[in-house]
Amino acid sequence: MALSKLQRRQRIKQRIRKIVSGTNEKPRLSVFRSNKEIDAQLIDDITGNTLVAVSSRDKGIAAKGTKIEVAAAVGKALAEKATKSGIEGVAFDRNGYLYHGRVKALADGAREAGLKF
Repeated sequence: MALSKLQRRQRIKQRIRKIVSGTNEKPRLSVFRSNKEIDAQLIDDITGNTLVAVSSRDKGIAAKGTKIEVAAAVGKALAEKATKSGIEGVAFDRNGYLYHGRVKALADGAREAGLKF
Protein backbone atom coordinates (compact mmCIF):
# COMPACT_ATOMS: atom_id res chain seq x y z
CA MET A 1 0.00 0.00 0.00
CA ALA A 2 1.30 3.44 -0.89
CA LEU A 3 2.18 5.94 1.82
CA SER A 4 -0.01 8.95 2.41
CA LYS A 5 1.46 12.41 1.93
CA LEU A 6 1.84 12.86 5.72
CA GLN A 7 3.47 9.45 6.22
CA ARG A 8 5.92 10.16 3.39
CA ARG A 9 6.87 13.53 4.92
CA GLN A 10 7.33 11.95 8.38
CA ARG A 11 9.67 9.34 6.91
CA ILE A 12 11.75 11.99 5.12
CA LYS A 13 11.74 14.14 8.28
CA GLN A 14 13.16 11.28 10.38
CA ARG A 15 15.85 10.63 7.78
CA ILE A 16 16.89 14.31 7.85
CA ARG A 17 16.81 14.58 11.66
CA LYS A 18 19.26 11.66 12.00
CA ILE A 19 21.83 13.90 10.30
CA VAL A 20 20.88 17.50 11.19
CA SER A 21 21.20 18.63 14.80
CA GLY A 22 21.50 22.06 16.38
CA THR A 23 23.76 23.43 19.10
CA ASN A 24 23.79 26.74 20.93
CA GLU A 25 26.49 28.10 18.59
CA LYS A 26 24.96 26.64 15.40
CA PRO A 27 21.23 26.02 15.95
CA ARG A 28 18.89 24.12 13.67
CA LEU A 29 16.63 26.27 11.46
CA SER A 30 13.37 24.32 11.35
CA VAL A 31 10.66 25.25 8.84
CA PHE A 32 6.95 24.45 9.16
CA ARG A 33 4.70 25.13 6.20
CA SER A 34 0.92 24.90 6.19
CA ASN A 35 -1.47 25.81 3.39
CA LYS A 36 -1.83 29.38 4.67
CA GLU A 37 1.13 30.13 6.96
CA ILE A 38 4.85 29.48 7.30
CA ASP A 39 6.87 29.34 10.53
CA ALA A 40 10.59 29.16 11.23
CA GLN A 41 12.48 28.45 14.47
CA LEU A 42 16.09 28.30 15.56
CA ILE A 43 16.39 25.36 17.93
CA ASP A 44 19.16 24.22 20.27
CA ASP A 45 18.67 20.44 20.27
CA ILE A 46 21.08 19.80 23.15
CA THR A 47 18.98 21.73 25.68
CA GLY A 48 15.71 21.49 23.74
CA ASN A 49 15.17 25.27 23.66
CA THR A 50 13.80 27.45 20.90
CA LEU A 51 16.17 30.40 20.59
CA VAL A 52 14.33 32.48 17.96
CA ALA A 53 10.92 32.01 16.33
CA VAL A 54 9.20 33.92 13.53
CA SER A 55 5.85 33.29 11.88
CA SER A 56 3.92 34.74 8.98
CA ARG A 57 1.22 35.58 11.56
CA ASP A 58 3.54 38.07 13.31
CA LYS A 59 2.74 41.75 13.11
CA GLY A 60 4.56 43.50 10.29
CA ILE A 61 4.85 40.33 8.20
CA ALA A 62 1.24 39.23 7.73
CA ALA A 63 -0.41 39.85 4.35
CA LYS A 64 2.52 41.42 2.50
CA GLY A 65 1.88 39.93 -0.94
CA THR A 66 2.03 36.40 -2.26
CA LYS A 67 2.91 33.38 -0.14
CA ILE A 68 6.44 33.30 -1.58
CA GLU A 69 6.99 36.99 -0.74
CA VAL A 70 5.70 36.38 2.80
CA ALA A 71 8.05 33.39 3.18
CA ALA A 72 11.00 35.55 2.10
CA ALA A 73 9.95 38.21 4.64
CA VAL A 74 9.82 35.55 7.38
CA GLY A 75 13.36 34.44 6.45
CA LYS A 76 14.66 38.01 6.61
CA ALA A 77 12.94 38.67 9.95
CA LEU A 78 14.38 35.44 11.38
CA ALA A 79 17.90 36.36 10.24
CA GLU A 80 17.59 39.84 11.78
CA LYS A 81 16.45 38.41 15.12
CA ALA A 82 19.21 35.80 14.98
CA THR A 83 21.97 38.35 14.37
CA LYS A 84 20.66 40.41 17.31
CA SER A 85 20.97 37.24 19.43
CA GLY A 86 24.53 36.69 18.22
CA ILE A 87 23.81 33.75 15.89
CA GLU A 88 25.57 33.73 12.51
CA GLY A 89 25.48 30.14 11.26
CA VAL A 90 22.64 27.60 11.26
CA ALA A 91 21.92 24.06 10.12
CA PHE A 92 18.92 24.07 7.75
CA ASP A 93 16.13 21.56 8.44
CA ARG A 94 13.51 21.57 5.70
CA ASN A 95 11.34 19.31 7.89
CA GLY A 96 10.45 16.83 5.14
CA TYR A 97 9.24 19.45 2.66
CA LEU A 98 10.76 19.77 -0.79
CA TYR A 99 13.38 22.51 -1.13
CA HIS A 100 11.23 24.43 -3.57
CA GLY A 101 8.78 27.33 -3.54
CA ARG A 102 8.10 28.80 -0.10
CA VAL A 103 10.76 26.76 1.71
CA LYS A 104 13.41 27.91 -0.77
CA ALA A 105 12.16 31.52 -0.56
CA LEU A 106 12.48 31.45 3.24
CA ALA A 107 16.02 30.08 3.01
CA ASP A 108 17.02 32.65 0.39
CA GLY A 109 15.55 35.48 2.48
CA ALA A 110 17.51 34.32 5.52
CA ARG A 111 20.73 34.13 3.47
CA GLU A 112 20.18 37.64 2.07
CA ALA A 113 19.79 39.02 5.59
CA GLY A 114 23.07 37.50 6.75
CA LEU A 115 22.55 33.92 8.03
CA LYS A 116 25.11 31.36 6.86
CA PHE A 117 24.15 27.77 6.08
